[in-house]
Amino acid sequence: MDLSSMRYYKQQKGYTFAKLSEVSGVPIGTIQKIFNGETKSPRYETLQALEEALKPAKYETADMVCEAASAYVAEKRKLGPYTLEDYYALPDDRRVELIDGVIYDMAAPTTIHQMITAEIYFQIRNYIKKNKGDCVPFISPVDVQLDCDEWTMVQPDVLIVCDKSKITKRCIMGAPDFIVEVLSPTGRTKDAVKKLAKYLDAGVKEYWIVNPEKEFLLVYVFEESQLPTIYRFEDEIPVHIYDGELKIDFKDIKEHLEIVGKVSQ
Repeated sequence: MDLSSMRYYKQQKGYTFAKLSEVSGVPIGTIQKIFNGETKSPRYETLQALEEALKPAKYETADMVCEAASAYVAEKRKLGPYTLEDYYALPDDRRVELIDGVIYDMAAPTTIHQMITAEIYFQIRNYIKKNKGDCVPFISPVDVQLDCDEWTMVQPDVLIVCDKSKITKRCIMGAPDFIVEVLSPTGRTKDAVKKLAKYLDAGVKEYWIVNPEKEFLLVYVFEESQLPTIYRFEDEIPVHIYDGELKIDFKDIKEHLEIVGKVSQ
């Protein structure tokens, strides 16, 4: 069973990575690396376990599997009519994201949004630089071709890429290790629902959703759980891909927000 077929049957069975890990016995981190293409040659025993968990009914032939996998790709394309060709054809001054063939306009970021993303980015960058780390932090706007296909291109607010082979002059090819999205009034559903599902399925390890209005954030560590941990702006939040050694000081960020009138209640 090739990767396209496994993706198809994962979709058909409605399995999350956590569920597939449960039924196959394969660690969730290993599954994510296989599905996002990071692991090019998985162990034979690992593939056997995944195939056993995902195998179709006995009456389905190999030809039917290939046909079904192709249909899955076609079905994905039907989710929206747009591709990267349309994305790149848009005027440079129009900020959008392309998700499963649908174009979403992005509102201009507020001063609060910019201050939060900048502070998070610089705390991450300073830590990596001080510790001579190999990972590379980015701040929006930077294109991320999340699924390495023609139907999705996103622009996370802050991200960390540890596999430098994913970094090209044009964009990031594949899933970053760490992503932060700062909610805006018009983009809450997209960031909290649609992107959450996309990042999980693509193999992102850690995803933060920051709510400036309510002064809290949700931290998803997908390799451990699909349920978030809730933090307030008074906290120092550990970055789990660094085993918590890097902590983002939101108390410091909150003090900066007071400059633009964001006084705590």
